Amino acid sequence: MENFAASVRQAELALRDLFEPTPLQKNDHLSAKYGAEIWLKREDLTPVRSYKLRGAFNAMRKIVATRGTGHFVCASAGNHAQGIAYACRHFGAQGTIFMPVTTPRQKIDKTRIFGGGAVEIVLTGDYFDQTLAAAQEFARQQDAIFLSPFDDPDIIEGQATVGHELLEQLGTAPDLMVIPVGGGGLSSGLARLMAERAPGTELRFSEPEGGTSLRAALQAGEPVTLPTVDNFVDGAAVARIGALPFQELSRFAPDQVLAAPEDRICRTMLDMLNVEGIVLEPAGALAIDVLDDLGDIRGKRVVCICSGGNFDFERLPEVKERAQRFAGLKRYFVLRLPQRPGALRDFLELLGPDDDISRFEYLKKSARNFGSVLIGIETSRPENMAALCDRLDAKGFGYRDITHDQILAELLI
Repeated sequence: MENFAASVRQAELALRDLFEPTPLQKNDHLSAKYGAEIWLKREDLTPVRSYKLRGAFNAMRKIVATRGTGHFVCASAGNHAQGIAYACRHFGAQGTIFMPVTTPRQKIDKTRIFGGGAVEIVLTGDYFDQTLAAAQEFARQQDAIFLSPFDDPDIIEGQATVGHELLEQLGTAPDLMVIPVGGGGLSSGLARLMAERAPGTELRFSEPEGGTSLRAALQAGEPVTLPTVDNFVDGAAVARIGALPFQELSRFAPDQVLAAPEDRICRTMLDMLNVEGIVLEPAGALAIDVLDDLGDIRGKRVVCICSGGNFDFERLPEVKERAQRFAGLKRYFVLRLPQRPGALRDFLELLGPDDDISRFEYLKKSARNFGSVLIGIETSRPENMAALCDRLDAKGFGYRDITHDQILAELLI
């Protein structure tokens, strides 16, 4: 039987009909920061700006080779949809792509462009589970071929071509590889390939803190469904790791999976944008973000997989806001303000020279003599916030910091 590495090599050769290998770039900024040799595998530079095209193309080419042109169906609100659309156009195959009604127009338009006249987009369901069920039922009724984003051996094989390319480009095995995890297609493919081609390379996996489905599965010994998922990292926020990927990933320990806080990911995205001019979507920044959590990596050769760059710049204000909150440079308070002349002036006099009010909104009078005010403060250094709180305490102002109170922040901010 052909081994996995050999089949991945054949898949990688076939991919050259679509695009050249994505760059593997040594990053001087990160290398200097960590005292290591940090390389970035730039999957944000494929024709669809993510690695998902690899698996879609590989699965489709095998089906077309054996059955002829078929009718392909998928459910996706993002990168998988774009990869399927691009591959359908390449093979001249019919594609039907189901997307939630809530999908941003930008993603719908990009998918339509990549597919040309080969794909039809169906908007259905407010939630992805509804969209997925509709797509699978449609595929059954039409006798079409449903392509999962990660629970398919040919999809996994295609994603593993990332590893074949980077080993050829690097010319040697890295000491450590950091891989982002969503449903597990990329991570399981790379884990299997590296076990054959570079067994001495350590692997670490990065999941969004609000969607640690791999870690939960490793702790339970089987895939489990998370009760809630934070969808901010939309390219990797998956409630349940894929069954096929878990078969490969089950050999790893839970402490080899690192959780990346969503607000810190925002800081990483801004850092890469402002310092390096690299545009990454939240999932694309996962591997870089956990470099802080790897311990001492000085002197090591480390490869981070930058999985995608489909970032909607309309989200930039939110990303900046969350990055500031993580850095301690922006906080929100509900202030209990006395209802008397001069009370506001008394508060303003407590602000430091670098403190700035970014939000001020009366909420209600909580009592005859006091009112509640929502106030947002920005500053230049996190220690300024501690000093402000000390001054508020000394002057007897009542306040509540709601910056990290998820329920109140969603209601008020």
